[in-house]
Amino acid sequence: MTKSNHIITRKALESDLEGVYQLIHELAVYEKQPSEPTNTFEDFTQDFKDAYFEVLIAISEEEIVGIALFHDAYSSWKGRMLYLDDFVIKENQRGNGIGKLLFDAYLVEGQKRKVKQFRWHVLNWNAPAIKFYEKYNCSFDDEWITCKLMDNNLK
Repeated sequence: MTKSNHIITRKALESDLEGVYQLIHELAVYEKQPSEPTNTFEDFTQDFKDAYFEVLIAISEEEIVGIALFHDAYSSWKGRMLYLDDFVIKENQRGNGIGKLLFDAYLVEGQKRKVKQFRWHVLNWNAPAIKFYEKYNCSFDDEWITCKLMDNNLK
């Protein structure tokens, strides 16, 4: 657990999942895809219990104001990775240092696991997020294309 001023970061508990789930939907609205999240809360909760993913949360005045949802991944070229799937700060809380606190907690988690690489995606039009990530010594890959195949498209 990390504490900074009035913000606390810690790993999410099952009792935090409702707030986490709400922020995921807030992210979908921000990304102009409000109908894209189709994972039910029940499935989301079960997947959390089954340890498919973990979440770091930022709390201010007993309210979840940020999340970093991640899972272990592996690269045959680099070895252990930590993949950041969702990184969200409540809109009215952005610019208060919560993102840095939460992202740094994610990096510490990866260091504890001795990962060789951290990976995530950012939309090419999301200038505030890109500016945030530029503060870290990360690279932006313009060669790889993200591919997706949904289970309902399998024949």
